[in-house]
Amino acid sequence: MISQQEILKARILIVDDQEYNVLLLEQILQDEGYTNFSATMDPTQVCDLHSKNCYDLILLDLHMPVMDGFEVMKALKEIGNDDYLPVLVITAQPDHKMNALATGARDFVSKPFDIFEVRTRIRNLLEVRLLHKQLENLNHILENYNQMLGETVLNKTTELQASEKRFHRLTELSADWYWEQDVDGQFTKVYGSAQEMNNLPVMDSLDNIREDQGAYWSENERAKLNEESESKHSFLDTVYSRTHADGSKQYLMVSGDPMFDSYGHFTGYSGIGKDVTKRMHQS
Repeated sequence: MISQQEILKARILIVDDQEYNVLLLEQILQDEGYTNFSATMDPTQVCDLHSKNCYDLILLDLHMPVMDGFEVMKALKEIGNDDYLPVLVITAQPDHKMNALATGARDFVSKPFDIFEVRTRIRNLLEVRLLHKQLENLNHILENYNQMLGETVLNKTTELQASEKRFHRLTELSADWYWEQDVDGQFTKVYGSAQEMNNLPVMDSLDNIREDQGAYWSENERAKLNEESESKHSFLDTVYSRTHADGSKQYLMVSGDPMFDSYGHFTGYSGIGKDVTKRMHQS
């Protein structure tokens, strides 16, 4: 909504070659409480004045020497910053009213003036004009916000991708693989190229590990690992082993932390795993 104060502070220009008409319109505006109005009796100055002051309303007489109101409106369109021409036409010729509206005028009043009509049309046009400007400003703000939001999302996405890349690299350096599993114990993420290099097992869950032909896992160690994961507590460096068909053993060390959502609900585990077979044989 446009306030009364905003309307009374609107910028208004009176354009009429007759001094009597200028003085009458100025008196009407002053009596209504408008505080920011001016006048010119030279229509050739209108475009320059509007370029400098961006009037909210121009009270324009149609019949003037050198440059009539139609020519003024045509020139205003050429310099206009938007498609809204804030012109209230003043004319004593009824047949010119439709032509004035077709040229771009927003409304018209007839000479001689009906003071109530002039006051009403001025106020209505100013309210529409100020609402139009308010909408333009809002659209401009939204465009800037959307642009800023797009740039922010792009920057954050780039940062996240770089961070994820560094994370994956650090994971490969510090562990053989990184893993995440959901609340049901199913693995949702597994990172780490060393998994294949070291012939590590492919794990569907901590309780369901696809076993190689002839290899088997220590049931007691696996039971302990499952018990730790089901407790929803962190576990560190838990070691379990599998025995291959040739009798050799492979040892894996797993650490994990429980994950929770913003409401504190358990959502699964994340952790790292390492092949510690060499270390176990050396100890």
